[in-house]
Amino acid sequence: MLKYIGKRLIMLIPVILVTSFLIFWAMSLTGGDPALMLAGDNAKPEQIEQIREELGLNDPFIVRYGNYMKGMLTGDMGKSYVTKRDVFKTFMERLPNTLMLGGAAVLIAVVVSLPLGIYTAIHQNTWKDTAGMIFALFGTSMPNFWLGLMLILIFSVGLGWLPASGYGNSWTQMIMPVVALGVNSSATIMRTTRSSMLEVMRQDYIRTAKAKGQTYWMVILSHALKNAMIPIVTVIGLQLGVLLAGSIVTEVIFSINGVGKYLVDSMNARDYAAVQGCVLLIAFVSAILNLIVDIIYTFIDPRMKTMYESSKSGFFRFKKRGEKKAA
Repeated sequence: MLKYIGKRLIMLIPVILVTSFLIFWAMSLTGGDPALMLAGDNAKPEQIEQIREELGLNDPFIVRYGNYMKGMLTGDMGKSYVTKRDVFKTFMERLPNTLMLGGAAVLIAVVVSLPLGIYTAIHQNTWKDTAGMIFALFGTSMPNFWLGLMLILIFSVGLGWLPASGYGNSWTQMIMPVVALGVNSSATIMRTTRSSMLEVMRQDYIRTAKAKGQTYWMVILSHALKNAMIPIVTVIGLQLGVLLAGSIVTEVIFSINGVGKYLVDSMNARDYAAVQGCVLLIAFVSAILNLIVDIIYTFIDPRMKTMYESSKSGFFRFKKRGEKKAA
């Protein structure tokens, strides 16, 4: 397992390199001059040129990219053009708010969707199943930014029950952002749980467990749900990345000082250093979350451990039937 984790971390290197090159290239095509925005509309050409020289914007693309990657090797992701603060330090200061928002949304989504998915599966083709699927359709069809605006309009402007913005000062500030971010994921996980449970409940070993006289809920929870968890965990892992991206819009709507709002503010200000650093760090966090999900697989299904048998060439292979473990 440790070898697998180490190799997965090594595999992050090309991911970071490709991501860094693409975002660097994309930012060079966006247009606009950061030096002009920093200097102001009334700045003289000499002042603008001086700022461009200080920021290294006059250097060729490949030189600027090389200098940036050289700084990354030493842990320096540059300083913001606007605030003059270290990008990595600012990112880490805002990351807890984003992780708290995304974590709470995933927790609520799992708590709601798992029981609902199981319930609709065991009541297939009834009005209860239809009601659950209507909820799933509603959740997957509704953009989180629209839901966030509707929640503010109803519960803040209309009823005055909840604060419209802010985060961290009171638990009431978490309700609307978490709901707006988690409804879509809840619907997706619920549909996956339902379909996976329906597939497993048709298997022979479920009929065998019933024939042995096990109780109904013992069959559902110990046999059906346990074997249906692999696709469910996969979807939950994918939703972590979706929520990380979706938090960008949610943080802007509810004025939450997280990574997403920092990224949007930096893009509006043509703060190339902050945008590049944020995208790279978000990609790294997403890769780590995917690695954690892969490790969880081995605890849910021991058969998945055979995927982590390494060959002499260093790649992973499935263990052949009857193959003994090397001494």
